Amino acid sequence: MSPHLYEDEFVGRAYDGRLMRRLLRYVRPYRLSVAAAGALLLVASLTELAGPQLYRIAIDRAIAPALQGGTVDAGLLGRVALAYLLVLGVGFGARWLENYLMQYVGQRAMADLRMDLFCHLQRLPLAFFSRTPVGRLVTRVTNDVETLNELLTSGIVAVFGDLFTLVGIIAAMLWLDARLALVAFCVLPLVVWVTEQFRVRAREAYRAVRTWLARINAFLNEHITGMAIVQLFNRERRAVERFDAMNEDYLQANLLSLQNLARFFPAIHLLGTIAVALLLWYGGGEAVRGAVTIGVLVAMVQYAERFFEPIRELADKFNLLQQAMASSERIFRLLDEPVLIQDPPDPVVLDRVRGEVEFQDVWFAYEDPSGDRAGWVLRGTSFRIAPGERVALVGYTGAGKTTVIHLLCRFYDPQRGQVLLDGVDVRRLRQQDLRRHIGLVQQDVFLFSGTIADNIRLYNPEITDEQVRAAARFVGADRFIERLPDGYATEVGERGVRLSAGERQLIAFARAIAHNPEVLIVLDEATSSVDAETEGWIQEATRRVLRGRTAILIAHRLSTIQDADRILVLHRGRIVEEGTHTELLARGGLYAKLYRLQYRQQAHAPEFRP
Repeated sequence: MSPHLYEDEFVGRAYDGRLMRRLLRYVRPYRLSVAAAGALLLVASLTELAGPQLYRIAIDRAIAPALQGGTVDAGLLGRVALAYLLVLGVGFGARWLENYLMQYVGQRAMADLRMDLFCHLQRLPLAFFSRTPVGRLVTRVTNDVETLNELLTSGIVAVFGDLFTLVGIIAAMLWLDARLALVAFCVLPLVVWVTEQFRVRAREAYRAVRTWLARINAFLNEHITGMAIVQLFNRERRAVERFDAMNEDYLQANLLSLQNLARFFPAIHLLGTIAVALLLWYGGGEAVRGAVTIGVLVAMVQYAERFFEPIRELADKFNLLQQAMASSERIFRLLDEPVLIQDPPDPVVLDRVRGEVEFQDVWFAYEDPSGDRAGWVLRGTSFRIAPGERVALVGYTGAGKTTVIHLLCRFYDPQRGQVLLDGVDVRRLRQQDLRRHIGLVQQDVFLFSGTIADNIRLYNPEITDEQVRAAARFVGADRFIERLPDGYATEVGERGVRLSAGERQLIAFARAIAHNPEVLIVLDEATSSVDAETEGWIQEATRRVLRGRTAILIAHRLSTIQDADRILVLHRGRIVEEGTHTELLARGGLYAKLYRLQYRQQAHAPEFRP
């Protein structure tokens, strides 16, 4: 398997204004809460700036006179202590409320984003899902959205708070004593250099982490879904080896990222300590000479220690911003994925569907993941199916039988020609209206987690419990459903693992019948994996449900279509033969060849003599 299927896209820039503007659209409905959080953060920052000033007042005005033979001003000291407690309380309250508001905004905004992503995924064409690993899409809706949530809750507003605190500390230090401030700031060139090194390494480290995380998610999804094949062919050891290699690479990528953080924060702390030491060395001498007061020196030390806290926070925010920009790039790239199958602006409404199906000179080619056409699958295909007629499509694998169904259901649009339902081009119908009138029973039945009744009605509130039971009785599914302890309320498990293949097939038929489509499409493999008794139930139910409906049978086993009204033989995208079973055998063409090939190794195969 190609490793590029597991690759993840990565945004190269640490900040992209276009992406940030799109992200902030999800915050706009909650802008009042964001503004309140910003105001509260400024209040909290002011309380942090006020602390060292209160230290200075307490030392210089209340305690210092006692060192010169006077007395301690207990009243002033008490008022300063009370003010300090009040500042701490206000700061705590502001921080708590700001954090709550931003968490609320982040959760609401990300809930809106997740909903947009899921709704957009449901509108994308099947071609998109055929070229995109499911694990990557799950990563978009979960991990990447959560990364953006972290940016909103602790990044956007907090950055402005850190910047305000940083500017405030610089202003306060310069106001108290410019010389001492310059001594403390002499380490700033080293701080800038260390921060830039951290920024570059963080970017590379995060790229590796996200790449390996996407690979692991895609690998897990693929191998858990295909666990039966893994175990059947004894590939457990090989799967473990491949996962172990991916897991080790992911571990090393995370360790490199942690090493970068482990170097950066101690380095900033060391530089902060050096700045304080220089301040004490120079400021102590100035205090001895009386050039500065002890209170000013203590306040400057307090500010110097706090000066490096917002720098560390900003560096951490940069790391978060880097992650968020990468996640934003992937999320909005997914949201920008074009919805190629669009409803028309002025859709035709069919008051009553008779079930006439017609293909007029239809040409169609699939596109490979690179966007290139893989060759015509249908080449000028034309046919008409009258209302209530049962028509079978046969041909070699790759002849275009399934493509006919994809075009009729409008999972794809033809490059040329028209597909008509009751004389109306399906592109002029709303997709929901079109698919409401078409039922499809496949061999690979997909059941959702939930009850049997849920899977028959597919959560359609218009289908009553009685209609669900009637549909099950009609196909014979009630025989096994009513034997279950919980009956129609039985949980089927993920993908219907608690039911046998035959039981899942019967539920698929009941599902199609409950929705009462005018056009029913049946793949004859739908009965290929069931026992003889269950197959008999399904065939009998199929004959009853097809009566009076337009039916399209995609046939591989020719024995299942001998009573079809008409058989269309597809070969290399063209209809090369048409007629009843008897007529086509008598003609001795491709259908007769398929018939002989299918039965030549069976001793009981009927011998045809024209």
